[in-house]
Amino acid sequence: MSAGLGEPLAGTAFTDSRLLCVEHLGPWPRSVDRHPDPAVAALVARARTAGRRTLLVRRPGRRPGPDSGRTLLLADTAPGRTRVGALRVRGPGELADVPLDDAGAGDPVDAPMLLVCTHGTRDLCCAVEGRSLAASVLTTEPEDRAAGLWECSHLGGHRFAPTALVLPTGYLYGRLDVATAIAARKAAGQGEVETAHCRGRIAWEPVGQVAELRIREAEGLRDADGLTIGPALPVDGEAGDEAPVDVPVYAADGRRRLVRVAPSPDAPRPLSCGAGLARVAPLVATGVRALA
Repeated sequence: MSAGLGEPLAGTAFTDSRLLCVEHLGPWPRSVDRHPDPAVAALVARARTAGRRTLLVRRPGRRPGPDSGRTLLLADTAPGRTRVGALRVRGPGELADVPLDDAGAGDPVDAPMLLVCTHGTRDLCCAVEGRSLAASVLTTEPEDRAAGLWECSHLGGHRFAPTALVLPTGYLYGRLDVATAIAARKAAGQGEVETAHCRGRIAWEPVGQVAELRIREAEGLRDADGLTIGPALPVDGEAGDEAPVDVPVYAADGRRRLVRVAPSPDAPRPLSCGAGLARVAPLVATGVRALA
């Protein structure tokens, strides 16, 4: 229904530039914050204090045994500081020693990563659409590239399923198919952005995500670190929750633009599979002005 109504994808990504990804054994819990394993729950709480959002991840297909150890990924997605480090622990008892504050922790992961949401306990659409996408990418990609493919827990935006996050650049995508998913991951590996199906960069607030994608699409800019976003500025004479804002966008070549972003009330639609109708006000870019 979201796609049929033409709901924009831009500005719908969550905002958290630093992530902790924990390899998970077994079915997804309802909430990462209420993980049934006390050691994992303690790690999630510690990660939150350290400014990291926790995602659970697992390889598509056959699950590892309980004694095979776990992989942890520490990701930083801010422009100019993108990095993914991998750690290996033998079991839950070692989670308390994971160095969450160290920006250089773990062995650097050079290959781009695609994290596909398959969190069925949060939304059936993600389980059905996400698992199908992950399985298709796995069979399509050569073995050396499939190593960067993971299923993951809740990414938000159920109505855009299948959704996926690419690392290290931290762009979130929706309404993907095999070709667009592979293109998004390939772009991340080259330090670029594939704007098709992009919901936004998780380093920015939603209005910044909209502003960045507006400039990229208009000018064909693909360098992931080629644009940075400044704090949103109020528009004179406008107030309230649905007031527009001006978002500064700074290019690496010195150009500066203000992108006006405003909510656009839209038709009610279900926000997830089986949910009732809810009012939606997507953010849209309504204009661009160059700054001296």
